[in-house]
Order: sequence, then structure tokens, then C-alpha cells
Amino acid sequence: MGSILSWLEEWHKDNAFEDGYVLNITIKALDNPGWMVEIDLNDTKYSGISMDEIRIDNSDDDWMTCRIENNRFCGVGDCLKLEKILEVFKGAIDTAEIKEK
Repeated sequence: MGSILSWLEEWHKDNAFEDGYVLNITIKALDNPGWMVEIDLNDTKYSGISMDEIRIDNSDDDWMTCRIENNRFCGVGDCLKLEKILEVFKGAIDTAEIKEK
């Protein structure tokens, strides 16, 4: 199996240009330090999916929160959680019940 980044690249390719829509994915470093990942699901076949919020708060160096709210996946976590955040997003996509347009 390929890496989570390879999966995200393929997912983006498969979903980005449906009906002329540009898929908005933001990955940025936070100053606390940590990561933030936001993926807009509006105007995609994944619009309307949901997932249970995931929250880890073990320490200042071991934390993460992921949720889908208002058709946006948002994941934040400590500086070692980027891969885990992307894996949570993949899990949400893999288990989503897709509504046909």
C-alpha cells in the first residue's frame, strides 16, 4: 500500500475538477507548534458526510482534534500528528455513505 500522501494526491486528482470545482485543501504549520489540515467538501460527492469527533489530549506534546463541520474536514494536532490527521480524513472518506447527486 502507498503512503497517505500518495492516497491524498490520488483523491485530489479524482475529486478536484468535478463540475469545474477546485478542491480546497489547506495544510499549514501552527505556531504552538503543530499542524492544521482543512479540506472543503462542498460541491463534492462527499458533501454532507459526517464523522465522530476525535479528540486526544494527553499532553502539550500529544494532542489532536479532528471533525467534519459545515462540510469541512478540520484536523489539528501536535507537530508529530500530520500523518495521523490525514489518516483520519482517509478513514472518514473510506467509510462515508455517499449521496448521489
